[in-house]
Amino acid sequence: MQVGSGFWSSKTLLTAVELQVFTQLAGRPADAETLRHRLGLHSRSARDFFDALVSFGFLEREDGLYSNSPDADLFLDKNKPSYIGGILEMLNARLYRFWDGLTTGLRTGLPQNEAASGGAHFFHALYADPERLKQFLTAMTGVSRGANLAIAENFPWSRYRTFADIGAAQGDLAAQIALANPHLTGTGFDLPQTGPIFQDYIRDNGLSDRVHFLPGDFFQQPLPKADVILMGHILHDWDLAQKKHLIRAAYDALPEGGAFIAYDAIIDDDRRHNAFGLLMSLNMLIETPGGFDYTGADCTAWMEEAGFRFTYVQHLTGPDSMVVGIK
Repeated sequence: MQVGSGFWSSKTLLTAVELQVFTQLAGRPADAETLRHRLGLHSRSARDFFDALVSFGFLEREDGLYSNSPDADLFLDKNKPSYIGGILEMLNARLYRFWDGLTTGLRTGLPQNEAASGGAHFFHALYADPERLKQFLTAMTGVSRGANLAIAENFPWSRYRTFADIGAAQGDLAAQIALANPHLTGTGFDLPQTGPIFQDYIRDNGLSDRVHFLPGDFFQQPLPKADVILMGHILHDWDLAQKKHLIRAAYDALPEGGAFIAYDAIIDDDRRHNAFGLLMSLNMLIETPGGFDYTGADCTAWMEEAGFRFTYVQHLTGPDSMVVGIK
């Protein structure tokens, strides 16, 4: 019953993010009536809504006053740089309704997003709309921040001088690596439409002298050369032949001794425990023509096939792990 009715709790949280409940309460606890008025809600179910968020641990209630829990205050207040709600906004605005097509997707193997009704492929439509693209890239920063920090802090960067983030999005992975490792210089490589968004983010982090943007299409041209090549939440978007193409392209761009880092919600090799990774793979069915998530053993085998002499898998944070190949 908990899993079967899971959409109730999911939609409650997504609606709270949409209504900016946590932003409204940041530093301003309120009783139910005050909060209801702030959010413009009807009196009938507002209290049930707030208390459901209390029961989940997103809100706290003391002497009739509602306030954010510490985690909600850190991650769901839109005015904080640690906000990860962008991905939740996207889940609410798009994916929630598209997952209604899971049965059809499982029977046909076809995407169930805009493309199912004759619309453009998701990435094509996304990159054609600057505002929507910026929202998506901001969402990717939120969902990737924890893994980005773990890579920036835990990989042996002292052995290297340069890096290139492939499919760099807003630029948070490149920014976190450069902030934690002042000796490094880096490149963000993505489609040209991403350039202004990436450059603004890097400038805001004070890194324009060490991190630069290079426009390009990783299926149409060689990758930029660097000591370390990274792909964060990239490989799972593509089918097997495309995954192998990208891994080989990374190999070709690296010097001897260089490192390739691919991270995703890597599925455990026994395919039993990382439920998020398995569900993310189903989400690739909903969103892409051939994408799927993969195990660490899958990825190390692809890397070895491409020529990498040493590979390993390392957990990062939450459901995310990285697979590292050394040339």
